[in-house]
Amino acid sequence: MSHIIGQALSKYYGRGAAAVTAIEAMDFEIQSGEFVAVMGESGAGKSTLLSIMGAMNAPSAGTLTVEGIDVYDLEAERRADFRREFLGFIFQSFHLIPYLDLEENVMLPLATIKASRSRKRRMAREALAAVGLEGKQRRLPGQISGGEKERTAIARAIVNRPPVILADEPTGNLDSRTSGEIMGLLQELNAKGSTIVMVTHSRECARYADRIMQVADGRLAQAA
Repeated sequence: MSHIIGQALSKYYGRGAAAVTAIEAMDFEIQSGEFVAVMGESGAGKSTLLSIMGAMNAPSAGTLTVEGIDVYDLEAERRADFRREFLGFIFQSFHLIPYLDLEENVMLPLATIKASRSRKRRMAREALAAVGLEGKQRRLPGQISGGEKERTAIARAIVNRPPVILADEPTGNLDSRTSGEIMGLLQELNAKGSTIVMVTHSRECARYADRIMQVADGRLAQAA
């Protein structure tokens, strides 16, 4: 379950006359199991919104609740637990550690959970298999293609089976054919029950989503 509600969310940087508004007075609701694309021009506030949803960037005002949990009312340690239990993150630049093999990279989110190393390795292999990388767990990031790096990043995001996946331009560094493969994979994960919120500039990628949240000048312009 992963019902997400933002109420009057605002984020300001700086103070007084020098203050910059990143997002202002955003109200939205994302149902469990939805696939939502967040679109807008550069600097519109998309990534700020995603970082707030990711429990990484406290809003200046407003509330974010996930399944009734007021995320920013949690103490820092509990919020870290919340991120680990509820959220998976996919980034444009992969963020793979070059000297760790794919299995070890995918295991990273499991570092703090109570499970044997063999159990964690099994979970990582299952996640790699789910994204089409079965049998490649011993390869290093430098030995695989860009599309395979993004698949590895997705495996890392889903290894602990979080109900919510947050993706920031997941196809930004990929060619059109590979982008289509990655979007198809995200669509499959959504069909299996994952709630997905994806920031993208691409209308082609956005068509995979159930609806679009359009952000302009820090405000939610429309929901389509």
